[in-house]
Amino acid sequence: MNTNAFHIPNDRYYDGVNHLWAKADSTTGRIVIGMDELGLQALGDLVYITLKEVGTPVKRGEALGTLEAAKMTGDIIAPVSGILIGRNEIVLRDPTLVNRDPYDQGWMVSIDPTEWKKESAALVSGDAIVPWLEAEVERYQKQGWI
Repeated sequence: MNTNAFHIPNDRYYDGVNHLWAKADSTTGRIVIGMDELGLQALGDLVYITLKEVGTPVKRGEALGTLEAAKMTGDIIAPVSGILIGRNEIVLRDPTLVNRDPYDQGWMVSIDPTEWKKESAALVSGDAIVPWLEAEVERYQKQGWI
């Protein structure tokens, strides 16, 4: 789906505030996490990313890493809780890969979720994606972020 030139795949869940996506791997049950195009547009090019170590427990709403981008520096907030079981070492070496390919090679971490069913219900998905994205684009434009 494309809304105002932002590509937002509808095969995943979105943290409506922090613009991170979460996609369940149906074969492993693990959750892969990355950043959506609108969030990246607002941040600008990523220049530095840190991620917690593999094996670290993460909790929804808490930092799983930090980022430094052209327009801001901040925490990367976990959209789901669980154990961090994978980090994309390529994006740690080349953060701009997240900007160039946010939904495939630019993923950031994978998590073995502890409360996926409950927490995914609080994320944006399915038919709710288009109205959420339209509202976010309008909000970001009013703020001057895009």
